[in-house]
Amino acid sequence: MESRILSSGPTTISTLRSLTKPVARTNTVAVPSPARLTGNGANLVWGKQLRPSLLNLDYSSPVPSVTTTAKRDVLKPCSANASDSAGDAAPAGFLAKYPFLVTGFFFFMWYFLNVIFNILNKKIYNYFPYPYFVSVIHLAVGVVYCLGSWTVGLPKRAPIDSNLLKLLIPVGFCHALGHVTSNVSFAAVAVSFTHTIKALEPFFNAAASQFVLGQSIPITLWLSLAPVVIGVSMASLTELSFNWLGFTSAMISNISFTYRSIYSKKAMTDMDSTNLYAYISIIALLFCIPPAVILEGPQLLKYGLNDAVAKVGMTKFISDLFWVGMFYHLYNQIATNTLERVAPLTHAVGNVLKRVFVIGFSIIVFGNKISTQTAIGTSIAIAGVAIYSLIKAKIEEEKRVSSNLMFTAWMYVLLFLNYCLCTENCMKAGRKQGKERNTVVQHVAELLQL
Repeated sequence: MESRILSSGPTTISTLRSLTKPVARTNTVAVPSPARLTGNGANLVWGKQLRPSLLNLDYSSPVPSVTTTAKRDVLKPCSANASDSAGDAAPAGFLAKYPFLVTGFFFFMWYFLNVIFNILNKKIYNYFPYPYFVSVIHLAVGVVYCLGSWTVGLPKRAPIDSNLLKLLIPVGFCHALGHVTSNVSFAAVAVSFTHTIKALEPFFNAAASQFVLGQSIPITLWLSLAPVVIGVSMASLTELSFNWLGFTSAMISNISFTYRSIYSKKAMTDMDSTNLYAYISIIALLFCIPPAVILEGPQLLKYGLNDAVAKVGMTKFISDLFWVGMFYHLYNQIATNTLERVAPLTHAVGNVLKRVFVIGFSIIVFGNKISTQTAIGTSIAIAGVAIYSLIKAKIEEEKRVSSNLMFTAWMYVLLFLNYCLCTENCMKAGRKQGKERNTVVQHVAELLQL
C-alpha cells in the first residue's frame, strides 16, 4: 500500500472573505511548533515512517510547513537499507526465528550445571567432610564472580539503599541457613535421599502460606501434597544411608527456604534478578562465615586441610572447591533466568524433572544401592510434586487472568468518568463564553444609544 499525502486545492470557508490574494496556488499543511521529529529523524504519515527529506520541512520559520503544488503528489515508501532510520525493523536472526532453541538451551544448562554441582559436591565431601566451610566456598566464589561482573559492567550494578538492605537481610539469612543445612545433609546421607526429602518443600510452602501469611489454600493443593508426604515417608523408612543428622538437616533446609520465599515476597523490588541474587549472596556469605570459623575452624587448622591435600593433592583440592562454587552460582543464576523466559507452569514441570535427573544421575555415578520400597517411595513423592506444581501453576494463571480483567474494567470506568468530566467542563466553558458575548453586545448597544 502506498503512503500518500492527498491535496485537492486549498480548503476555504465561503462565509469568510479573502483579505489578500495568494501569490501562487499552493497547499500548505501547517505543523504545530511543539511537534518535533523523533530522534531518528522520522515522521509518521498514515502509519508509515517517512524520511525528513521527503517532507521538505523548513525549520527557519516559527511554524514549519509542507508546501506542495496543486498536483497530487505520491510518496512511495523507500526500500530499506543500511541508511534507514533506527525505527525500521532489522531482519530477524536465526535465534529470533526459533526462540524455543534458546529456551531449550537454558533448560539444558540448568540441568547440566545442577547435576554436575551435586556430583562434584558429594565427591568433595567423600574426602573433605566439612559442610560449613564448603558452604562458605560456594557463596564466596559466587560473590567474587558477581563483583567481577559488576567491575566490567555485565551487568551494571544496581544501587541499593538502607531500606532495601533491611528487607534483604532476612532473605539472606534464610538463604544462608537453608544452604548450610542442605550441605550438612549432602555430607551425611546419599544425594538421592536428600533430594527426596527436599521434595517436601512444597508442603512447607503451603503450610506457611496458610498459617503464617493467612492465605487460603485450595483443598486440591492439599490433596496433591498427600502423595509427597507418603512417598518421602516410604523412602525414609528403608533408606540404607539414613541417619537423623541428614534427615533433620534436610527438613530444616525446607523450612528455611520456605521462609526465604515469605521474606522475598515482602521485599519485592524492581531490581533485576541478577543484581538481586548477587546482593542476597553477599548477605548470606556474611552469615555463613562465623559458624564455619567457630564450628570447623580449629579442626581445619589441625588436620582437615592437610588430610584433604594428602588425599587428592593441592591442585585438585583447590580446583574442586573453585569449580563446585562456580557451578553452584551458575546453576542458580540460570534457573532464575529460565523462570523469566517461560511460564510458571513450564518452570514448575522443569523443576520436577530436574530433581528426577539429579536423583537418577547420583544413583548411577555413586552406585548407591536403594531398596525397592525406597525407589517406589521416591517415585510417588516426585509424582506428587509434579501434580502439586501443575495445580498451583494453573491457579496462579487463573489469578493473573482475573486480575488483568479487573484492571481492564477499572480502566474503562476511569476513562468513562474522565469523558464525563471533560464534557461537563466543556459545557460550562461554552455557557461562560455565551454569557460573556451577551455582556459585550449589551455594552455596545448602550454605547450606540448614547
